[in-house]
Amino acid sequence: MIAALDHVQLAAPPGSEDALRTYYADTLGMTEIAKPPALAARGGCWFRAGPVQLHLGIEKDFRPAKKAHPGLRVTDIEAYASRLEGRGAEVRWDGDLPGHRRFFSHDPVGNRLEFLEPVDG
Repeated sequence: MIAALDHVQLAAPPGSEDALRTYYADTLGMTEIAKPPALAARGGCWFRAGPVQLHLGIEKDFRPAKKAHPGLRVTDIEAYASRLEGRGAEVRWDGDLPGHRRFFSHDPVGNRLEFLEPVDG
């Protein structure tokens, strides 16, 4: 049986690791985690925030997905959105998911990310 989601893999173009580190570590507040040596040779980078892991893998003919995205649950979504905007990231609010406040943003290579927080009652 499936017990949990271990990680989400996103793609990125060759040579984008520094921009990804700036966005995922500095802007989103995630921590970079070391890749195993055999995988590190392929490029890319991995990040963690609590139990959540995002792996960014290098794809030679990279094209960001237009619809696919991870949904990242956050606390104090207003403050988190302000954090992203204060660091130059786009924040696009969307009110179409009942029971949640949410917004979308894109990383520096065009990957779409959803940030959401359940609302009480």
